Amino acid sequence: MAQLLRQLAPTAVARDAAGGTALAERQLLRDSGLLTLAIPREWGGQQRGWPEILRLVRQLAQVDSSLAHLFGFQHLQVATLLLFGARAQQEKYLRAAVAGKWFWGNAVNARDTRLSVQPTDGGYLLDGLKGFCSGAQDSDVLNVSFSLGPLPTDGRFAVIPTDRAGITLHDDWDNMGQRQTDSGTVEFKQVLIRHDDILGPPGVASRPRATLRNLIGQLVLTEIYLGNALGALQSAVDHAREQVQPWPMAGVQHAVDDPLLQLQAGEQWIALQAATALADRALDHFQQAWDAGEALTEAQRGDLAITVAAARVQAGRTALQVTSQIFELIGARATARKHGFDRYWRNVRVHTLHDPLEYRKKAVGQWVLTGQLPNPYGYG
Repeated sequence: MAQLLRQLAPTAVARDAAGGTALAERQLLRDSGLLTLAIPREWGGQQRGWPEILRLVRQLAQVDSSLAHLFGFQHLQVATLLLFGARAQQEKYLRAAVAGKWFWGNAVNARDTRLSVQPTDGGYLLDGLKGFCSGAQDSDVLNVSFSLGPLPTDGRFAVIPTDRAGITLHDDWDNMGQRQTDSGTVEFKQVLIRHDDILGPPGVASRPRATLRNLIGQLVLTEIYLGNALGALQSAVDHAREQVQPWPMAGVQHAVDDPLLQLQAGEQWIALQAATALADRALDHFQQAWDAGEALTEAQRGDLAITVAAARVQAGRTALQVTSQIFELIGARATARKHGFDRYWRNVRVHTLHDPLEYRKKAVGQWVLTGQLPNPYGYG
């Protein structure tokens, strides 16, 4: 990872400004071998623990938040196969992923209801659109979700080649943050989903273990928040040491000796220590749940969901604070576009709106007051 970060850092600000697909940088990830971390050893992967994988998301987000997003979502798609797929499907797809250095994209957004499904001989035909399809550009395969009815058990996931007939990837992601995540729209025109493309059994919503997928997604977001905040503070500290002139009224020769700047830096560092500690606790708790396998109970899963929600709220709130307040350390000249300090806040602001943090706090508060656990079939 250290070598990859050194390769990504020099171009991160310029690429954020440009947006688009980071083809060369995605290839660096392919060649690094890091895309196989969650794949079991028996199928050629490295089978690393989730805390290790997700802390790498944190490290990557300190330098390049968009690539961290793609990296995290790559492992989310692998986890989807491990949680929902039959053993033969896992072996088939994951062996191929290792051999081909696959990058996984997704068309999974459950809130996007523009996709219609019709049964046909041998499977289903998909027509319509899916938005927020992170990583779809330059991917080898897509994880696609669709529903056959109103119940959680009606949901389906399928793995299909990105170049299957009828699929069009629209380069229409132009948001203020996460600008190289390729989170645009995928269009389906009479796309065939064969029965053997559909993951399962056991499939989705089948038991508590299967609902861990949502929590991996929450942890990816948590680590992206933390990574941006940690990167923002370290970049601001470096800038303050090297380039910031002391304020005349401070009465010091060096900006780093300004008591007010020291108060700001101390407050931000302390806040990050608390958020990081809670996130680390959530990562360890998640690994325990993952290791429990099919023995994981609904109560254990619910307890984990509360830990993850608390970590995400604290990380999001802290990251929004830190990424905006770094400018108190580095001053007006640091707002020049060439420095790109604003990208940290923009990235966090986009992601904290993914599903509002207020609903996370409400879920925790509901549990505190009533003991009711979050809905495992929604975003909880």
